[in-house]
Amino acid sequence: MSHPHCEEVLEAHGIRPTAVRILVLEAMETFSDTFSLADLETATDGLDRSSIFRTLTLFAEHHLLHVIDDGSGATKYCVCHNDHACRIEEMHCHFHCEACGRTFCLDHTHIPVIRYPAGYDVRRINYLITGLCPDCRNRRQV
Repeated sequence: MSHPHCEEVLEAHGIRPTAVRILVLEAMETFSDTFSLADLETATDGLDRSSIFRTLTLFAEHHLLHVIDDGSGATKYCVCHNDHACRIEEMHCHFHCEACGRTFCLDHTHIPVIRYPAGYDVRRINYLITGLCPDCRNRRQV
């Protein structure tokens, strides 16, 4: 992703483009599935952890990414692919592999519609499936 495109994306979501925010957004776009703060530290080659964390928090507030609790104890993130609207009906499931520890976005597996009592205002749903990813499952069968 080019700098001008990153600036456009940030401005379209009400975020002032800064050098740090552009670097973090460029690094986020290189991941095909979920990523952690540590992954971004590596991808941004030395950008300090607190700057990355503040940027991730801002991006989550502006719907540029989703925050995922995969049960591993480390917060994971994934880039929002829903035109950054993040409506409940557009949210997707995630799969956490118990063998390799990776968490995958299942972009085309939407969270099932559930009924909840009147009066509740649902803003976020975390739907996590656990098991073995195809690579780990195949290694165990060999």
